[in-house]
Amino acid sequence: MTPRPSSPSSQLASRLGPTERIFAGPRMRALAATVDEGLTRVEERLELELQTTDPLVDATTRYLYEAGGKRIRPMLTLLTSQFGDGVNDDVIAGAAALELTHLGSLYHDDVMDGADTRRGVPSAQSVWGNNVAILTGDLLFSRASQLMAGLGERAIRMQADTFERLVLGQMHETVGAQVGDDPVEFYLQVLSDKTGSLIAASAQAGVLFSNAPGAYQQPVLEFGEKAGIAFQLLDDVIDLSADADETGKVPGTDLRAGVPTMPYLLLGRAGDAEAQQLKTAIDDGVARIVDGADPGILDDALARLRDHDATEQTRLLAVEWSEQAVAALEPLPSGAVRDALTRFARFVVDRSR
Repeated sequence: MTPRPSSPSSQLASRLGPTERIFAGPRMRALAATVDEGLTRVEERLELELQTTDPLVDATTRYLYEAGGKRIRPMLTLLTSQFGDGVNDDVIAGAAALELTHLGSLYHDDVMDGADTRRGVPSAQSVWGNNVAILTGDLLFSRASQLMAGLGERAIRMQADTFERLVLGQMHETVGAQVGDDPVEFYLQVLSDKTGSLIAASAQAGVLFSNAPGAYQQPVLEFGEKAGIAFQLLDDVIDLSADADETGKVPGTDLRAGVPTMPYLLLGRAGDAEAQQLKTAIDDGVARIVDGADPGILDDALARLRDHDATEQTRLLAVEWSEQAVAALEPLPSGAVRDALTRFARFVVDRSR
């Protein structure tokens, strides 16, 4: 079992890294303090929701929670609540519910991807097996739904719509692009459903539960969705990093499991012989891994992909989506909150620098 964090609330500096780029300047100090205080309350609520007298359930549901996490989604909920009445009990409950939803999805993702590690610790299915990991994810989803049910019909609808998109995104990723689908556009839609939808819901929740003007919901939804796509595209770049400490996973985990990422898809679009040879090497390696070969056989090919222009193109594409997220904020009031959201959108695509 991973040791429990020494405090239920890590400071923003440890959660987000270079926070001076998000909460820089004197006028940001009060906002940073508000968000940090809110994150403490979210952690306390998560601790409460994860308590159980069943030893097995207590161990499995707390496992990835105690392994850490940046709490990006709760942070966005707390930020956008400042457009309304600010942080209240409903905002905290909504933020906790969406973080539980995210946490549950990690258990399922790791089973489907065959991941060995998550957040620097062995994946849940490596410890308890696939069945227990899947059921743990289900349990976390149910607790998130219970929390949302206490917030009324609007919250239930938001949770149901978001969960549907999470499942559709995972299903489409599993089945893969079909004949007639553009692989890159298909993948972007998968990212929109799997990652963008939950980040968008987190931004929406702050507006919804703080009684902010209804006209603010669409801008923050669009912002969250585009920022989520940018976030995942940059994750595709980081996934190829040679530094496992940076990713918390074995480099190239997704590709070794046969899950296409944007660098691989852009490699497939390249027409030169070198790119096609590298793509063939990756495809052959994945096929051999499926047949039982050591995943390490892809080390060289993935190192070459990391240095290929397709990976730099992916980073630039992430920047494009980040700037689209920033543009979506235009209808919102100017000020510290909008500035922080802008910096967040730009931070998510600069995490590997």
